[in-house]
Amino acid sequence: MRFMIIVKSCPEFEAETTPAAPEELMAEMAAYHEELARAGVLLDGSGLHPSRTGWRVQYSADGATRVVDGPFAEAKELIAGYTLIQVRSREEALEWSRRFPNPAGRGKEAVIELRQLIELDEFPPSEALDKFKQLDAQQQAKDLP
Repeated sequence: MRFMIIVKSCPEFEAETTPAAPEELMAEMAAYHEELARAGVLLDGSGLHPSRTGWRVQYSADGATRVVDGPFAEAKELIAGYTLIQVRSREEALEWSRRFPNPAGRGKEAVIELRQLIELDEFPPSEALDKFKQLDAQQQAKDLP
């Protein structure tokens, strides 16, 4: 089972001009991710640049698309980073999430959210699904050393 630990953004992060974090927080995050790696559950993890460097593609019911440049309002609804883990159960994911360091730093308010990834085997069989599975297999073969 794969889970994404989603680190919610905050106004302070959205206002940063360069990636910055206190050394103590970086050390806690590095130690946590090293622990995930040693346990064999870490798949990926990274921070994201503030929303002002991104854009959204909006789709309308009439089929039109529109690109909207950031920044975006409501920092608490934005994502500042993520960690992707693969574990045996929801309970194991919950235990790892409880150990996640406070992403805003000790003594500050912050939120992380966990969401399980949908696995291809959860979808009903179809030709389109077979293509996705083939692409997935090709990607995994490419990632092997």
